[in-house]
Amino acid sequence: MLEGIVRESIGKKGTKALRRDGYLIANIYGKGLENINAAFKENEYIRAVRNKDTLAFPVKVGGNEMNVVVQSYESHPVTGRLLHVDLMIAQPGVVTHYMVPVEAVGEAIGLKNKGLININKRRLRVKAAIEALPKAIVIDVTDMDVGDAKLIRDIATTDDVTFTDADRVSVLSIIKAK
Repeated sequence: MLEGIVRESIGKKGTKALRRDGYLIANIYGKGLENINAAFKENEYIRAVRNKDTLAFPVKVGGNEMNVVVQSYESHPVTGRLLHVDLMIAQPGVVTHYMVPVEAVGEAIGLKNKGLININKRRLRVKAAIEALPKAIVIDVTDMDVGDAKLIRDIATTDDVTFTDADRVSVLSIIKAK
């Protein structure tokens, strides 16, 4: 379980001091709950996020244990180091918006014809309860050739999960390599 601290100082000076000590700044929020300004050790946070089995993972901040989902993050434009992360508390039974990663599986026909898989949307916004949320949206690309694209309307959905993006948005495509 990932353990963090509650930040008392939310100003620029306190934030810089925490980052200098190796902490990642985080905001934890939820529907009907009070926001928590927290900080996690950066290396421990990265390890916890990479080794999770579902989108939600447990954290402990200020004596409270909760399951959270990564909603957004901010990284340094040059170094790529994480600067800030927004975590939403995954409340059971509450239907809300989540960002679910897209995963392409299979060997596309277009790859043999000098094409490349171009993932246009790495994460799709869905509306669901945390219990019905998939770990990733898996798209089979085996029958795709150069110039083909998969739109949101082409992705199979369940009754519990609905996409909130427009159905004409391209998720991934096979483009010609230059």
